[in-house]
Amino acid sequence: MPLTANAGSSITPQRGYCFAAPAQDALPTLLPQHNLAARLSPVWGRDELVGVLARRLPVQRLLTLTGVAGIGKSTLALALAERVLPRYRDGVWWVDMAVVQTPSELLGSLARVLQLHSTPASLNELGRRLASRHVLLVLDGADLLLGACRQLMRALREAAPGISVLFTSREALLAPGEWVVRVPRLAVPSPKALANVEQAMACPAVQLFVARARANQQGFDLRPQDLAPLGDLCRRLDGLPLALELAAAQVDALGIGGVQMQVRTGLQVLARGRRTAVERHRSLTAALDWSYERLSLPECWLFLQLSLFKMAVTLPTLSDLVTGTELEHADLSYLLARLVNVSLLSVEPGLGPARYRLLNCVRSYALGQLRDPRQVARLQQGYAPCLGAFSDRPFVLQLVEQAAHAQ
Repeated sequence: MPLTANAGSSITPQRGYCFAAPAQDALPTLLPQHNLAARLSPVWGRDELVGVLARRLPVQRLLTLTGVAGIGKSTLALALAERVLPRYRDGVWWVDMAVVQTPSELLGSLARVLQLHSTPASLNELGRRLASRHVLLVLDGADLLLGACRQLMRALREAAPGISVLFTSREALLAPGEWVVRVPRLAVPSPKALANVEQAMACPAVQLFVARARANQQGFDLRPQDLAPLGDLCRRLDGLPLALELAAAQVDALGIGGVQMQVRTGLQVLARGRRTAVERHRSLTAALDWSYERLSLPECWLFLQLSLFKMAVTLPTLSDLVTGTELEHADLSYLLARLVNVSLLSVEPGLGPARYRLLNCVRSYALGQLRDPRQVARLQQGYAPCLGAFSDRPFVLQLVEQAAHAQ
């Protein structure tokens, strides 16, 4: 017969001490406060990167995630913020820069998010009022107010050593102490990696596409006959998460083969967007519009010129193209660097001279701009003073003619 040890327990001969009372769940560990949105779906293909960034973030007070529109900077930032939340005593706080238009509005947004009793008069005052806090701030879409974000970091660096900041931006802040991480594309399957469905499903781009297709079409299942067109589709979309999501949303109406054909003949399918997303995330076209509209005229011209090439090109090749025009004296190195910095142009890895390429989605967008009469008129008007040898046959029109055959 068991011997009673104390309330809720007993001692059984030769069997030891055991609990007799009903077991109770342990009290949950309380996480610091935050305003992070609940994620509705997994993050595909980013676990290793999130782990690397999470290990670095405690000692790196300023981290900027950069990359082309649709690469998943916001998604990665949210996953990282969730991972490191327990490390910040006073919480992790998210600011959507899409609703912030001016430096004063940035101050107001930070005051509300951080629950300050009043809005500071300046960023320096904000830094002083946060001097004792241990917080991670996430500013999503910092490229909307780069100058104000640089000033914010200056104020926090001097007055608030416990504040870390994670930015997402299409270009780096170029602030002291900044750690810039260019978000990579999702891995896409090579033709040899499509022997069977199980092998294909090990690829992050395929995982994301299938997950979103299932969310839009009940009962969707990947079949062996789908593997070749899906692999081609993933490669044509360069592993861009937003492009893959938008394409997968059309599978219920077009099928995988139909979506593949749509992408092969143009990227109109990617102009259809998500109604509930913020404007710059609703479609890939909307996301790229934001970047394109902020280019200077020389940057715009070079961007469109690059769209005529399916393959990567070098600086000498581009220099040859402008020989004979007054544009041959333009600083092409600077313009190329600017397009790379704002995440519209990719640098291909490899030895030898740098090779530049527009991703397929970006190239298709640029070709579309050359077919838009309004964009052609803008270029003609802007370059009227410097058409030089092309005065009787503007090179802009030549670009348009070439673009018609460049798909």
